[in-house]
Amino acid sequence: MLNRGNSNPFNIIVIVAALGYFVDIYDLILFSIVRVPSLQAIGIAPDQIKNSGVFLLNMQMIGMLLGGIVWGILGDKKGRLSTLFLTILLYSLANIANGFVQNLNQYAILRLIAGFGLAGELGIGITLVSEVMTKEARGWGTSIVSGIGIVGATLAFFVSQWGWREAYWVGGVLGLLLLVLRVYIHESGMFDKLKETSAKRGDFFSLLKNPKKLLKYICSIFVGIPVWFTIGILITFSKEFGEALGISSPIIPGKSIMYHYIGAALGSITTGYISQKLKSRKKALWIAISTLGLLSIWYFSAKECSAGLFYFIIFLLGLAQGYWAIFITVASEQFGTNIRSTATTTIPNFVRGATVPMLIWWKYMAEGMGIIQSSIIVGIVVFLLAFIAVFFLEESYGKDLDYLETD
Repeated sequence: MLNRGNSNPFNIIVIVAALGYFVDIYDLILFSIVRVPSLQAIGIAPDQIKNSGVFLLNMQMIGMLLGGIVWGILGDKKGRLSTLFLTILLYSLANIANGFVQNLNQYAILRLIAGFGLAGELGIGITLVSEVMTKEARGWGTSIVSGIGIVGATLAFFVSQWGWREAYWVGGVLGLLLLVLRVYIHESGMFDKLKETSAKRGDFFSLLKNPKKLLKYICSIFVGIPVWFTIGILITFSKEFGEALGISSPIIPGKSIMYHYIGAALGSITTGYISQKLKSRKKALWIAISTLGLLSIWYFSAKECSAGLFYFIIFLLGLAQGYWAIFITVASEQFGTNIRSTATTTIPNFVRGATVPMLIWWKYMAEGMGIIQSSIIVGIVVFLLAFIAVFFLEESYGKDLDYLETD
């Protein structure tokens, strides 16, 4: 099942990558969970909670967008493991500091820095797992990484009950503890071979200059945007949607995130199974995106339903959104070893970064037509782009990844 071309125990690589993503998701989602109580605690007026939350989420996503480029290039130039070390160290320290903030500006700066650090964990980890597992089995490996990692959001919810400052401190300490596990894994054999060649490594702009690579790159990004439309708008602002839909009881954002990510953890394994069973990445993506779109329609039409039913819809959205693991796997499989880390790390962070224009557009339209109708319009656009993008991507199930990109 696993590539035997290297003496490293590959099951340990999958476990460590999964735990790394666990901490990554914990820290990434924690702000959405503690958004309201943390902003109240630093003195933000009730009528400014939503706008301040959008501002801080945008700062975090901008940090991830910038970090994705930097860490991805470093992963190809300096190595997967050393880059992972730096990303974990940065976001761990930033989250510990985040527990001490006293005003909105401090909060914003630290969400920017934390986002910058968080940007490297998933892409580099998936790159490493993809390169050490066999071409037939790597879909299982990346699904396990994502499935275990996504449960980090659930832990974030429970830890947040101790207090929002304590939750940030715990996230930072978990990251620092994770660094200890890195001593048990070694560099990818494909990267070791790459260092012996004269191939140009980590050339981000080569993805933009070559029309064929550019098309694959853009399509890979569009495939993932519905996931962050769901997380960044429907789940993060579920409290406001519950009020707009007339839900019988107040919706608690932290609970929404917990139920959603329990679904996403199960969905990650499910979508991975579908991909392996059908021996097709594209079919699995089409099934998942279609299901997510239909469930979004149910979400928007759930007027005056019970809070329990609304949370169940949120759980199902997570189940469909679990295609994130296969999406990252496909991104990794589209490009050669000398540019793979750059592509695999920047693509999900451009998807996360797309949350910024989505939120700006959504917020602008919501002022005139309300959050329901504006969300439907944004949703139609992102789902349509995702469907078209899957069509243009090559089928990558079983693809040999031991090759280099040339101009």
